[in-house]
Amino acid sequence: MSHPKIVSGRSNSKFAEGVAAILGLPLSSIRIKNFSDGEIWVKYDENIRGEDLFIIQSTNPPADNLLELLMLIDAARRASAKRITAVIPYFGYARQDRKDQPRVAITSKLIANLIAEAGADRVITMDLHAPQLQGFFDIPVDHLYASNTFVKYFKEEKIKNMILASPDVGGTKMARSYAKRFNTDLIVIDKRRPAPNVAEVMNIIGDPEGKNVVMVDDLIDTAGTFTNAAVALKKAGANRIFGACTHAILSGEAIKRIEDSPLEYVVVADTIQLKHKSPKIRVRSVDRVFAEAIKRTHEDKSISSLFDT
Repeated sequence: MSHPKIVSGRSNSKFAEGVAAILGLPLSSIRIKNFSDGEIWVKYDENIRGEDLFIIQSTNPPADNLLELLMLIDAARRASAKRITAVIPYFGYARQDRKDQPRVAITSKLIANLIAEAGADRVITMDLHAPQLQGFFDIPVDHLYASNTFVKYFKEEKIKNMILASPDVGGTKMARSYAKRFNTDLIVIDKRRPAPNVAEVMNIIGDPEGKNVVMVDDLIDTAGTFTNAAVALKKAGANRIFGACTHAILSGEAIKRIEDSPLEYVVVADTIQLKHKSPKIRVRSVDRVFAEAIKRTHEDKSISSLFDT
């Protein structure tokens, strides 16, 4: 069987290099540049006719990352690639998944349509903000999880008297799955959000007193929700507080908030390229999960064992 072709956009090229290295393959040669006015131009430097192509590109802002992915898909389709798989470690715009108020866009559905219309045959992604977003796509979606990576990390840390926590009600299902893996209890923070990107902690469901808390979420943006929850847990008597999140967006004052918070550290995956380092941010790669998913997809084998929640 021939090898798959793997290409990378510019959103997280280091991650793509890691995935390719695990598979023992080079990244296929492409050229991406911006014209003087910022317009993007892409070109495949080698023949991809009839190839099984995997394009690795997260779609976190700026919107250029998304447009770059669409252009790479379109160029591959026009170059007669046999199958095009969009490998999107972080699927941006996923939070706009419903009409929560009048006259707003359901952007996650729009992006799903654009990816399919550009010519993608399949999508591989990780820890969508809401798992039901898979239904927004009219093409197959393989939804991977970072849970194995984080569970392994915290088991190696041997944290005693542990309890799992979700910083909001929406993340309860994810936190419950971790709690089950550690055979421990669960805490949920019930919060009210008075304005976008502003979180206000209201109630703690569960008892953190004297416990070492591991708080998990799919993403951290401004870190308001996460750090407010940590403060509330500390006030409620928690001993040590740790965090884990798949997508470290970390915009605005996020890193400063984490550094000033009671959190000892936050373990994050490398689905998004970190812009700033911090002693409280620890990165664990999920490149092996994606490499295995690409390998099995190329060989038309089941990847259900990777859907570990």
